[in-house]
Amino acid sequence: MKISDRETSHPIHPQHKLKLEYTEIPFTCDGCKEAGIGLKYSCRQKYCNDQFDLHKVCAVAPPIINNSFYKECVFEFHHHPPGEEKRVCDACRNEVLGFVYHCKRCGFDLHPCCANLPQVLDDGEHNLYLCHKLSGACHRCGGKGPGWSYRSHCKTYNLHLSCVKELLVESWEAMYLKVDQNKVREIQTRIPSLKVTLANHHGGARGGKVRKCCQMAGGAIRLIVSAILGDPTAIIAAVVGGFISK
Repeated sequence: MKISDRETSHPIHPQHKLKLEYTEIPFTCDGCKEAGIGLKYSCRQKYCNDQFDLHKVCAVAPPIINNSFYKECVFEFHHHPPGEEKRVCDACRNEVLGFVYHCKRCGFDLHPCCANLPQVLDDGEHNLYLCHKLSGACHRCGGKGPGWSYRSHCKTYNLHLSCVKELLVESWEAMYLKVDQNKVREIQTRIPSLKVTLANHHGGARGGKVRKCCQMAGGAIRLIVSAILGDPTAIIAAVVGGFISK
């Protein structure tokens, strides 16, 4: 696969070159079949039968990677899930339907976007940390178990990647399919408020520690969502925040 700064060719779409572009409109990646936003490689040839989009990380995925959570694994890139059995991403717990990193030795699978999630998300003042296993209950589903999550520095706020994806996709489907706006609002109210969670945890007390924790509220969910979608940048975080707050 040949890559330049602005365009690439890819074996699953060999007839045309793909150009790097930026979008604030949600799309489905034709590689991993997962949702995306921000930077993507797209085919814009007028004679192309179907619009073709790839996450940037899917378009330029290296053939072999390692992951700090699975120190003994070697993950190989596949265009299709290996084997006949249903496969699930061990990070987000979504079914693997397309591009995947697979460890033949251990049987673990990772979507390319999940494999590239930053260990630390920084909103400029505070950090959120990627965790292999939750030490506390997820604030969406109430459970601890399987799947990666992001956790606040004070270890009070936890969200599974799978729960964030579920809420986001439901919200987008509601908005873009133009369903009842009451349904949109109902979905969006299910996104947990970091500010309320931390305030409740600290008993509503006033003080520097509480204020510092609550300052994270404006950026935490936006950062997590934008990272999951393959573009953990401030610009995309702001766009995602606009979707969530509408």
